[in-house]
Amino acid sequence: MDLDVKAYRRALGAFATGVCIVTTDDGQGGAIGITVNSFTSVSLEPPLVLWCLDDASDRRDPFVVTERFAINILGAEEAALSDRFARGTEYRLGPEELDPASRNPPRLKHALSRLDCSVRQRIQLGDHLVIIGEVTAYDAGEGDGLLYFRGRYARARAEA
Repeated sequence: MDLDVKAYRRALGAFATGVCIVTTDDGQGGAIGITVNSFTSVSLEPPLVLWCLDDASDRRDPFVVTERFAINILGAEEAALSDRFARGTEYRLGPEELDPASRNPPRLKHALSRLDCSVRQRIQLGDHLVIIGEVTAYDAGEGDGLLYFRGRYARARAEA
């Protein structure tokens, strides 16, 4: 099959996804994050989730070796934060951005929901690394969620 990458991306963009920032230690005493929308729950027993990391990512190396990471599900007001960790070179987290109660893995101070994970498996598929994690702790807040649909952000309204 001849793949028209632009048309294929448009087709995929018709699926609305939540937006997350995955965080981990950078291996040098700091913390880094990367925006993903390739996140899903895999299993409840045991509690497993997965996300995908592009092989070309400049943040790939720390996620290849880490044994712990956090999924930080973003609220509707966090589009700028999502953009920062998706495209920017400012992907290091300052202490003021981190939850002081969680050091391993580092978690964002403000997120709609957070899941601490231990790496269960890594699978190389195509041009991405699929990372499966077992959830070891979690919390959930209240509010609207951030969605990504057809190349733009949208709001998932919480029930009143």
